Amino acid sequence: MTEHLDLPAPRGVPVTGPAIAIRGLGKRFGDVIAVKGIDLDVPRGSFFGLVGPNGAGKTTTLSMATGLLRPDAGQVFVLGHDVWADPVAAKQLLGILPDGLRVFDRLTGLQLIVYAGLLHGLSREVATARADELLQALGLTEAQGKLVVDYSAGMTKKITLATALVHAPRVLVLDEPFEAVDPVSAATIRGILADFVAAGGTVILSSHVMDLVERICTHVAVISDGLVLAQGTVDEVRAGGSLEQRFVDLVGGSIEVEGLAWLRTSSD
Repeated sequence: MTEHLDLPAPRGVPVTGPAIAIRGLGKRFGDVIAVKGIDLDVPRGSFFGLVGPNGAGKTTTLSMATGLLRPDAGQVFVLGHDVWADPVAAKQLLGILPDGLRVFDRLTGLQLIVYAGLLHGLSREVATARADELLQALGLTEAQGKLVVDYSAGMTKKITLATALVHAPRVLVLDEPFEAVDPVSAATIRGILADFVAAGGTVILSSHVMDLVERICTHVAVISDGLVLAQGTVDEVRAGGSLEQRFVDLVGGSIEVEGLAWLRTSSD
């Protein structure tokens, strides 16, 4: 299907390149081109935010970047490994928390993390030890024996994050990791991710919360209508203003609300 998109030819990336390098990535769904031949570099050791309005192509891009969705054009490299030409090597380096992840929810929380570790080649002893540490760090020790189907949305988000971390990946790709998570748990997750980056890992996350991205990310890309409109350090992209205002300027649209006078009229 590549020829139908009329996108630029992909360019190779050496092993010394970015943590994630996207070249000419494109995806079509029927008559809609969701991702329009984007190039994107996620520097090694960065905390990288991917922001954009609903329907911008963020989730589609991340799904292709992690091997969950086959692109119609382009290439993705994870620490120099082509995700589609060398998927085993690339995916071993990745920890993934995709949007709407389906899990084996008839397992307990402990069983799910251990299972994820076994799938990545860990011994049962190592997987169990790491699962215990992750459960404690994420405040899920008391829930480790409960079936995941009985977890709240926030608990499910945390347990799936644990499955993404158990094999000690070098690159974490997280789609809305703080959605449905309470403030205390969110602070815990931010601390874990900050330590991961400080130790040389790379995090890329998508979010709609500009203030969060501005506070925790070192780099950011703004994507809209399947195109990258800006990318760089947070300071470079926000260009002296707030990231939220820069986002609105790039994406377009009005934040002024007209009508609804009846909401502003008090009544006895």
